[in-house]
Amino acid sequence: MLFIKKKAKDAELAKAKEAARLKAESEAQNVAEEPKPETVTCPKCGKELDKARVVKDKYICYECGSYFRVKTKNRIKMVTDSKTFEPWFEDMPYSNPLNTEGYEDKVKAAQVKTNLREAVTIGKALINGEPAVVGVCDARFLMSSMGYVVGEKIVKAVERATEEELPVFIFCCSGGARMQEGIVSLMQMAKTSAAIKKHSDAGLLYVPILTDPTTGGVTASFAMLGDIILGEPGALVGFAGPRVIKQTIGQELPAGFQRSEFLVEHGIIDGIVTRDKLKDTMYRLIVTHKKRKGYANFNTNEEEKFDISEVLKERLISDEPKTPWEKLKGARQMSRPSGLDYAKYICDDFTEIHGDRTMNDDRAVVGGIGHIDGQPVTVISQVKGASSAECMERNFGMPLPDGYRKALRLMKQAEKFNRPVITFVDTAGAYPGKGAEERGQANAIAECLYTFSDLKVPVIAVVISEGGSGGALALSVADRIVMFENAIYSILSPEGFASILWKDASKAKEASEVMGLTSFDLYEKEIIDKIIEEPDGGIQVEHEDAVRELDEYLIKELKALKNTEMDELLDKRYNKYRKVGKFV
Repeated sequence: MLFIKKKAKDAELAKAKEAARLKAESEAQNVAEEPKPETVTCPKCGKELDKARVVKDKYICYECGSYFRVKTKNRIKMVTDSKTFEPWFEDMPYSNPLNTEGYEDKVKAAQVKTNLREAVTIGKALINGEPAVVGVCDARFLMSSMGYVVGEKIVKAVERATEEELPVFIFCCSGGARMQEGIVSLMQMAKTSAAIKKHSDAGLLYVPILTDPTTGGVTASFAMLGDIILGEPGALVGFAGPRVIKQTIGQELPAGFQRSEFLVEHGIIDGIVTRDKLKDTMYRLIVTHKKRKGYANFNTNEEEKFDISEVLKERLISDEPKTPWEKLKGARQMSRPSGLDYAKYICDDFTEIHGDRTMNDDRAVVGGIGHIDGQPVTVISQVKGASSAECMERNFGMPLPDGYRKALRLMKQAEKFNRPVITFVDTAGAYPGKGAEERGQANAIAECLYTFSDLKVPVIAVVISEGGSGGALALSVADRIVMFENAIYSILSPEGFASILWKDASKAKEASEVMGLTSFDLYEKEIIDKIIEEPDGGIQVEHEDAVRELDEYLIKELKALKNTEMDELLDKRYNKYRKVGKFV
């Protein structure tokens, strides 16, 4: 009996051991079979990356910072409000105008691979609650080449956006024209450009966002026709690709050639926006460029934004007023606030816009968009620099023709969107160099004078430090001209004046005494409309009260100009300059 019980107990123990062994084996097997985290390879640095982290980081390599190309659906998710995107014109038929053999099969294969109907997806969506048309080109679909269907979808969408008065954003990406469609593909460049022109003539915003790669016919049409053109970091952008250029001319290309950063430096696009800031940037552009009736849209709150300092109001002029020469030396001090400083002081926000869209981003001229008391404004300024290095970078505030053409682009954009223009004048004069002459310095200044004279929005010019020659006048044809107390404004520098008239540049001090260049001289001659008082020691010592006085003046005058009919505004601007000077 005992033997039977022992045998049963041993069997039970053996059974338990076997169960434990099987359990351990199962657990080990489960561990072994547990899938490893999915990885992706960075296209630039070649490192294996955790895909989940890459997705969380908006498809940016966390090792080297390079950007992955993004699928259409993911791009739409990144920049639009959840489940608000409504695709348009998805049922367009297949096109093969040359009856190219095998082309239909390529299109069908691309459709299966990408789950897209064509290389561009476009439709209506909300961006932080604001409606807009959003288009996305996808490189996975025949390198996002532009054929008839791509062009037609874009044109139809832009036409509908024009009818519905909606802004348009297109994420551009392309290998160029679709060879299989021949001349029909080429014609899409003209067709898309014409549709965008009609959209622009309606006073509506168009923003292309250049992604990697954007080349060929797309670059030479709808990718380069925006009011604002943005690029993703490191994106390849150009007409002919670098390989074609190198093969054609047989030259090595410089590092970074045709990348977004290169285009900003050469004034072709306005700026680079990282993916984490892209949606908010798009929203801000929508709000800033909303179609308005009239040019003034101030906050409805009638409460004063601030009170002018009583100290400033009651400040007595020094018993020993500064001489013109002393004012000149003070005006040239690098410690005085720049036009860029004032833009940031007076604007609730300020976004700089770059380049003349031709060849350069002249750093001597800064321009951008901001808000004053809720009213969108365009700000244009000459900037000298606050250090020796910055002065060199900005050419000591002496603009090239490229700088004046940047200003021209910005003032025309301001007119399109009914934004008042505020300019800050601070230059010894336009740059007098060989390159400037070759690129038409005189023509660029003349075009600024010509355009400002008839610009159909209010213009207020502020001479903040030194206004010299035609280079200063190019940015000061305005309805109102304001001048800081210690600033100077003259036909040219006293050094130049003395050199030309007296053949002796050393007599600059004496020249300053007879040139009538101070703010009080110009106010007496009714050339300027307002003097902004400065504290003892100049605005470089303490700027707060003076900036407040300027801010209040700008708001007051912009509100007053709001009530002026456009024909009357332009007549008054014309007569302001017509009456300067008189026969004795």
